[in-house]
Amino acid sequence: MERNILLCCGAGMSSGFLASSTEKAAIETGLDYNVSAKSQSVALEEMPDFDAVLLGPHFANSVDEFEEVREDTGCDTIIAVIPREIYGNVDGKALLGFIKELLGD
Repeated sequence: MERNILLCCGAGMSSGFLASSTEKAAIETGLDYNVSAKSQSVALEEMPDFDAVLLGPHFANSVDEFEEVREDTGCDTIIAVIPREIYGNVDGKALLGFIKELLGD
């Protein structure tokens, strides 16, 4: 099953490296995960198009804003904060495991 995952940080740049690493790990394990990274403002607009939106740890205080948008749009997108250790180490394999757990895959 194809899954669309969005990583969100301030400008989308630091999460871009993590998105690439995670998508590579997904390909290596045979999972059909499309992982992209965008800035917070774009992520809020495009959230309904994704199965999960994962916020950088420095945006943990934005969870409520994302949940509000989810409620307003009626989408069932999962919203979570990327664990600090995974984010700091740009550990795509660990983030893949975290995503799989969130999605129940």
